[in-house]
Amino acid sequence: MRYISTRGSAPTLDFRDVTLAGLASDGGLYLPESWPQFTPEQITGMRGLSYVETAVQVMLPFVGDALSEEDLRGLCTEAYGRFAHAAVVPLVQLDAQHWLLELFHGPTLAFKDVALQLLGLLFERFLTGTSQQLTVIGATSGDTGSAAIDALAGRAGVDVFMLHPKGRVSDVQRRQMTTVIAPNIHNIALEDSSFDDAQALVKAMFNDGAFSGKFALSAVNSINWARLMAQVVYYFYAAVRLGAPERPVAFSVPTGNFGDVFAGYVAAKMGLPVAKLIVATNVNDILARALSTGDYSSRSVIPTPSPSMDIQVSSNFERLLFDLGGRDGHALAAQMQGFEATRAMQLTNTQRDGASALFASDSVDLDDMALAMRRTSERSGQVIDPHTAIGLAAAHRAGLPADVPVVTLATAHAAKFRDAVERATGKRPSLPARIGDLFDREERYDSLPGTFAAVTAYISERAVAKA
Repeated sequence: MRYISTRGSAPTLDFRDVTLAGLASDGGLYLPESWPQFTPEQITGMRGLSYVETAVQVMLPFVGDALSEEDLRGLCTEAYGRFAHAAVVPLVQLDAQHWLLELFHGPTLAFKDVALQLLGLLFERFLTGTSQQLTVIGATSGDTGSAAIDALAGRAGVDVFMLHPKGRVSDVQRRQMTTVIAPNIHNIALEDSSFDDAQALVKAMFNDGAFSGKFALSAVNSINWARLMAQVVYYFYAAVRLGAPERPVAFSVPTGNFGDVFAGYVAAKMGLPVAKLIVATNVNDILARALSTGDYSSRSVIPTPSPSMDIQVSSNFERLLFDLGGRDGHALAAQMQGFEATRAMQLTNTQRDGASALFASDSVDLDDMALAMRRTSERSGQVIDPHTAIGLAAAHRAGLPADVPVVTLATAHAAKFRDAVERATGKRPSLPARIGDLFDREERYDSLPGTFAAVTAYISERAVAKA
């Protein structure tokens, strides 16, 4: 399997190199040259498989010669052995049509663990026996940071610099990052900044030759293909349990950076019968506007109780536009460069028509988010977090036929957002026992101005330069 950049100018890479690289050198994102295909019979054969065995089946076509099937199975066994539920990502039925896919049973209580526990092991495997020292730089709106830090803390050959917008993540999210005291972990709180600001800094560092040339940079955000690949698995795992391939299944996905829902698109391209992918956003609705009207224009970020969705620039949307636009890297590069200059662009007719065949979108405000939390608690006894509530509200409003199962991705444990959940439901969720002492742990992080100069100077003082 070979990987190409969405912007058409970066070198073609194999799976090992694309995992270690993260962002493409031309500023684009990597995708497989072609989508692997599963027959209906192969998808049927996934019924009854464990999550690990499903992961091996789904991911094996993507890894090429970089890993043997047995190596991949061993990495998946280790990664998902840390999850608190035997099913890894269990399905929970809410009513006759609606289901939750609980993706929060990993070490940091968020869906990012599903991919990042594996990505940490892939980094370690691919660096073993080399003298290479990776400098991992990431931006987080809360959950990516804690999941990446848990996966990479103490691992040889990797230094981690994680940027988060100061004061714009929940107290649990912050402490899950800042209480991991390891010599290779560096937490940076950006003053007077949003997640978009942090993400823009990460991209600028990768694209600045003078800085990136000094270090072996890599990424753990969903711009890293290996992370996104791991998220494709749970679409297959859930769908075959609800009747696929004979019956199509719809998914409602709380969406910020578009990685999680793009993984669903990949599953559909591989042959999974997906009835609809519902892109559920909060009031930061750039994706809902883009998919419904073609208007992809950035506005000011509005802080909300669902901080992982407080985003106005969704990096992975570029992958969708590339695939829908005929995979013309040079045309997409021009389109994205125009957006980066003006913060606004119109989708082409081809892109809009291609998206409308599979995607629906909805923007859910604070009142409807709270109502979804309260109703779910009262009617099914399930206490859900704000992000999941937005996905569930959009799922109920989608108006899909009654015989189509609708799976809402439950992306985080309710205890990560205790204040918002308590306001909506009157119930204050408790932290699971395995992190019950979180508020007794020492915190360690550095506050910096949200400027390129300040952040690159900080990293340059602490990262290991290339030999």
